[in-house]
Amino acid sequence: MTLIKTDCWMPLAKLASSALLLTAIVMVSALPVWAQDGTGPPPENAHERTYNGGWDCDIGFRLTDGLCVQLDLPANSYATGRSYGTGWACRRGFEEVEAKACAAIFVPENAFLRSSGFDWQCERGYREDQDMCVTIELPDHAYLTGEPSGSGWACNRGFMADADRCIPIAVPANGYLTNSEYGAAWACERGFGEIDGRCDAVAVPANAFLDNRSYGPGWRCERGYEAEGNACIELELPTNAHLDRDGNAWRCDRGFRVTDGRCILGR
Repeated sequence: MTLIKTDCWMPLAKLASSALLLTAIVMVSALPVWAQDGTGPPPENAHERTYNGGWDCDIGFRLTDGLCVQLDLPANSYATGRSYGTGWACRRGFEEVEAKACAAIFVPENAFLRSSGFDWQCERGYREDQDMCVTIELPDHAYLTGEPSGSGWACNRGFMADADRCIPIAVPANGYLTNSEYGAAWACERGFGEIDGRCDAVAVPANAFLDNRSYGPGWRCERGYEAEGNACIELELPTNAHLDRDGNAWRCDRGFRVTDGRCILGR
């Protein structure tokens, strides 16, 4: 009997193995492939985009390894549909805790949740004191402001706050209330000026008129006059000069300059 050498069968065995491997690769490549960028056939729990083609995971699901995997939503939360972050947010009246849970926002007695849903505010008649809402002690001659901070009250017209009370504003004769929250509580009537807490009449010299500016003597000289002490002295214009914008001083005409009180031709 003639023995056949087995070495000649080895190339045939390798060829058969390679053919099987190639067939397997072709079969796998023919199966659906889910891309990581929302292209290709949409997986379960996904929907096609309304523009530019492709698909996105449904709300409540997130793309993971080519599949749309359901999010683990904590209690009192909702899915945002965002592809970044946790993918969920807490409902109104709750706040996120360590990106794992939604805890109820503490609202003390006599308070309500703000419209934003992230903070609270005391009811009218109460003011915030640390984590509580305490009753506002309203002094005489005061009213509630409704402001969530501060004392929560303000004094009536004619009164001003002094610590925790409202005291009358002493308005001198010929004065009036300013109704201003800042600065002076009263001011003098037109024609009067404040001197040592009084409103004294403004002495207007000849050739002058009352001035409403908050500074100065309370009067101004007429045009063509200049103030000198408590009087208005008529201006003497040199040749080639004119009154300035206010009319209470003079300056040289264009092309001239002042020299020893005169306007001489410039060089």
